[in-house]
Amino acid sequence: MRYLLLAFAVLMTPAIADEPQPEIDTGRSAIKSATANTYMAVTANPHASRAAEQVLAQGGTAVDAAIAAQMVLGLVEPQSSGIGGGAFMLSYDADDKELQYYDGRETAPAAVDEHYFMHEGKPRSFIRAVIGGYSVGVPGVIRMLEMAHKRDGKLPWESLFQPAIDLAENGFEISPRLHQLLLRLPSVAARPAIANYFFDSDGKPLPVGHKLKNHDYAQTLRMIAKGGSDAFYHGEIAKAIVEAVNNDPENPGLLSLEDMATYKAKQREPLCSLFLEYRVCGADAPSSGGTTVGGILGMLQQFPLDKMEAGDDLLTHLFIEASELAFADRNTYSADADFVSVPSKPLVSPDYLSSRAALIDPDSANTAKPGNPSAGTSKRTMAQSPEMPNTSHLVVVDRYGNGVSMTTSIETGFGSRLLVKGFLLNNQLTDFSFTPRDADGNLVANRIQAEKRPRSSMSPTIVFNKDGSMRLLVGSPGGSRIIDYTARTILYHLGLDMPIADAIAAGNIGAIGRRVELEPGFFSSETVEKLKARGHQVVERNLNSGIHAIALKDKKLHGGADPRREGSALGH
Repeated sequence: MRYLLLAFAVLMTPAIADEPQPEIDTGRSAIKSATANTYMAVTANPHASRAAEQVLAQGGTAVDAAIAAQMVLGLVEPQSSGIGGGAFMLSYDADDKELQYYDGRETAPAAVDEHYFMHEGKPRSFIRAVIGGYSVGVPGVIRMLEMAHKRDGKLPWESLFQPAIDLAENGFEISPRLHQLLLRLPSVAARPAIANYFFDSDGKPLPVGHKLKNHDYAQTLRMIAKGGSDAFYHGEIAKAIVEAVNNDPENPGLLSLEDMATYKAKQREPLCSLFLEYRVCGADAPSSGGTTVGGILGMLQQFPLDKMEAGDDLLTHLFIEASELAFADRNTYSADADFVSVPSKPLVSPDYLSSRAALIDPDSANTAKPGNPSAGTSKRTMAQSPEMPNTSHLVVVDRYGNGVSMTTSIETGFGSRLLVKGFLLNNQLTDFSFTPRDADGNLVANRIQAEKRPRSSMSPTIVFNKDGSMRLLVGSPGGSRIIDYTARTILYHLGLDMPIADAIAAGNIGAIGRRVELEPGFFSSETVEKLKARGHQVVERNLNSGIHAIALKDKKLHGGADPRREGSALGH
């Protein structure tokens, strides 16, 4: 165990402790695009995309397809999401012309307090907190999906689980990507159950092409399919989760059966802001995606984007500066709005973003500081949390004109490493800021509290035309870099008129902390030097996003799956 923890420390060295590394790069394919007339699904794995497409072909809604896809993703992409985690969903109803925002974020157990991550007056090591029961929050995705299905579903709930049940019983081949993550991510085999599932008797990851079956997962899904979400939050599944968390031999948590039984998904108001002639709608608190993506785009529209090109030094500089300003606000104000007043609408108001954009010098990098979007907001301190980059995003448009943009996660790769009844449990509590107050005693908005939801960067987004029709559904995994991945894709597609698949595949930019990250191979040496001359500390590194999108244009559906991962776009 000591060796595994030391290996994990390589990913979280003190020099970049506030900038978690991007997910391990597992290769890049050609640009992946698809065009359809009637319906489309784009997910992070071909098995999940096929399951979603089958549901759509049967007359299911976008929400129906998203449920089927999530159940399959929890099996074939277990490192990223699953029923042991949480999610945010935007669901557009074409008949009512209404956009719903469903919050299935995990909650902290009732027994924790704001000093949960403190030890002898200092914050706990992330390494020591993340693996095991200590980091597990109450999973929210099943309650959220049931809530969405009751309003926006069409096919029977039970039928949506069958594709994943069949695949779990019959087996699926381990993909090159899953194998590489098992091989290269540290501490995957930190507990016996997960080690026995993914590794052979010699402790080596199961090879590419190995047919992996998961009868426990199939049985769990049968119970939820028959009994609804109550089968997950009560009875033997809930008991198994609580026992795994609290009886973890090395890092037990404080989860209770009452925490499970009383969990509620929430229906909230989506947060919408303006970008050019479009209305960009995203997830509001406890997600910081809506405010921060909206903030970046709202600042950038103050500049003559039609005179710039993707990858040039000026646009890249402006994007960096806008991102750093938006993140300064995010790190100060964003948290669970049920516990803290979050000035979401003021943060994306045109006047405020115009004033923030005025701070950007086209010729020089500046140190970003939080603004004051609302006079009624109490004094707070900036604080980051070590949000890790393993998540999944899917988008769906059905034959009825409905759409879903959903981001789903168990947090870091393979979550807490606790495998229970065939699925992995999250480690989302580490998305809270570990220190509750700064040196001056100012409260941190994202401090942990009982039954609170941790701040998230998940950014499911739906963009609308002036007439209210859908124009783009988009989002990505990537930890706190999700925000930049999503904003850059929207900027390139709608601001620079790039085809959506090209916009997804273009070079990523990361500007979330002290340094600027550029994806190698997309920015010329001249551009890099000009950015350095402006004062940016530039690092070139792989930025392994998983951007998935559907653009609606010219009466067709144009899908794009990120070539950096194994996803696919399917439609008819």
